[in-house]
Amino acid sequence: ALIGSPVLPLGELFGNPSGADANLFLNFRLPRSVMAFLAGSSLALAGLVFQALFRNPLATPYTLGVSGGASFGAVAAMQLGMMGAFSQAASVQTSAFLGALLSIAIVYGTFRMKRRASVTTLLLAGVGCSFLFSSLIMLLQYVCDPAKTIHTLYWMMGGVFATGFADALRIVPALVAGLAAAALLTRELDILTLGDENSGARGVNVGRVRTVLFFTVSLMTAAVVSQCGPIGFVGMMVPHACRLALGPLHRRLVPASLAAGGVFLLACDVVARTVVSPAEIPVGVITSLCGAPFLLYLLSSRSRA
Repeated sequence: ALIGSPVLPLGELFGNPSGADANLFLNFRLPRSVMAFLAGSSLALAGLVFQALFRNPLATPYTLGVSGGASFGAVAAMQLGMMGAFSQAASVQTSAFLGALLSIAIVYGTFRMKRRASVTTLLLAGVGCSFLFSSLIMLLQYVCDPAKTIHTLYWMMGGVFATGFADALRIVPALVAGLAAAALLTRELDILTLGDENSGARGVNVGRVRTVLFFTVSLMTAAVVSQCGPIGFVGMMVPHACRLALGPLHRRLVPASLAAGGVFLLACDVVARTVVSPAEIPVGVITSLCGAPFLLYLLSSRSRA
């Protein structure tokens, strides 16, 4: 999928004058496909870990407010013109990442303030943080330049905004850290689905494992959102589909979710840039169109069960 997606559609790529097709492939299509694959893999892996932490198959990488913080940072950069010594794109990416880090700090700080905090406390802190940043985004859009609102709206739809391999490779360090944590803690992830008390009785240091997974996976999500915007439903659909196909063991689910998430977002990106070509649909719209029916099906099937 990673090799084939950059050449689609064939007529558009190979119908260009000599030399232009190679430039299009190497400098635009291939980096974009690599970015889509890495982002999809990261979101799917993050969703898998959060579903185990919260013992909820409907959990997503954005459950803890990382998306809200990153969106606020990006909107602040676009609306307030916080460019500094950076280019506009680099300024937005940097501000989005810093906003995501702020959200992570608020959620974890709130979680640690409670003496006997549970996973429910972590979840509620994330929900509250999401509402806080959503309110701040609406405030910025109301008081700032209305002409810039369309740019912020497009960014918040989510898209693969790669203009070279450097953009794609910025995700790699966070992805490697998240993958290493998930791969080394597959047994602990299996046991965490039984609950905190049962996990502790089986020798799992619940607090330490939860902290390691929270930070590594949240930073991985922050890296993706800062580059691509909040692309929804990938982290909810892909891990659940892999779990239905392969069972509950995370030593199987980690590599399967990693590969399936990358392929899924690649396919959505191909649809996004070809269905109304030469115009382009934000890939977050395509994933949402796929995710909403999947969620309704999932809820109805669980109700019947």
